[in-house]
Amino acid sequence: MGLLSEIKEDFANVRKNDPAFSSNLDFLFNYPGVWAIVWYRIANRLYKAGWKRLAKIIMGVNKIFTQTDIHPAATIGKRVFIDHGIGVVIGETTIIEDDVLIYQGVTLGGVSLDHGKRHPTIRSGVVIGAGAKILGNIEIGANAKVGANSVVVKPVPECSTAIGIPAHNIEKGRCKDPFMHNMLPDINKELFEYLLKRVAVLEHLMLKEKGGDELLEKDLELEQIYKSFIDSMKN
Repeated sequence: MGLLSEIKEDFANVRKNDPAFSSNLDFLFNYPGVWAIVWYRIANRLYKAGWKRLAKIIMGVNKIFTQTDIHPAATIGKRVFIDHGIGVVIGETTIIEDDVLIYQGVTLGGVSLDHGKRHPTIRSGVVIGAGAKILGNIEIGANAKVGANSVVVKPVPECSTAIGIPAHNIEKGRCKDPFMHNMLPDINKELFEYLLKRVAVLEHLMLKEKGGDELLEKDLELEQIYKSFIDSMKN
């Protein structure tokens, strides 16, 4: 596919999939992520043709206007949409396949200063939530999803969801489900709930075995400390 065809497809992808799009005038003022991809495609062709300095200058100017930092040597496939675009960073050896959706504030970065492949590979159909950081030469499998503000340093299998800092892989094998940020599980909350229930069971057993007067008194003291802490947080 030629350069112009790829650029036309980028614009058509927004018209088709973004519910916020209302007219072609929106492209001029409201889609810096789209323009960042357009300028990347031009700079990438120049970079591959040996015009590396010119390609970097183009992407430097692009960064000023779109607040999106894409290295011209990165590999970006078809119909990749950077929604809003502000704060996105895509490193030199990053590979992004087709139909990937990237929200604002995402970093596809490296963890090494060595030469060679040091940035992530993002397979087709991946959705990367706002503020997520995917670091190192790792692979995010096809149709996987990365939750907002997650820090991913290990591979994510296809059709999985990665959330947390560092990210954990959950909900494997769910390729076709929509990505709802507000429906993602809070794994830290679930762990604390488990620990609290576990402690409650142990306290109950100790009270039952020892008569419980001394333990009950200590439990009331802890309850008062906890109540004071909660009141201070509210204030």
